[in-house]
Amino acid sequence: MRELPGELSAGELAELFEGRTRFVERLAETPDPLRRARTLVHELSEDEKKEILDAHPAIGRRSGLSARSAAEQGSDDEPEVLAELAHLNAEYERRHGFRFVVFVDRRPKAEILEVLKTRIVRPTDEELETALGELVAIAEDRWRRG
Repeated sequence: MRELPGELSAGELAELFEGRTRFVERLAETPDPLRRARTLVHELSEDEKKEILDAHPAIGRRSGLSARSAAEQGSDDEPEVLAELAHLNAEYERRHGFRFVVFVDRRPKAEILEVLKTRIVRPTDEELETALGELVAIAEDRWRRG
């Protein structure tokens, strides 16, 4: 596993964070961008927070995934689980106003479904901060695994 880098370009960060957002542009200008991401992500405006979360693909989505997302989400495609994920993802977004982001860490979708059920009922402000922490954990893991 690789150590966290002292410098990354906006393009490299965009791959790790699923898009070239204002957050990514800002990170590219800082030393130790992935370490800095842990705190900067919580200092963003609410719009910027939602922007970086919404750049991530919905868990269980089958099309339009980056190669990394497809590999991380795996291929356990039980139709019932995928249908429930799609339904709860939509409900989560209606309730909280941003995409559900979770560090899958190669867990099966059925297990992620249980995480989603737990997190969907949490207060939006708490859930926003949790989702941002998960987003940074995903980027760090992507870097370390190469």
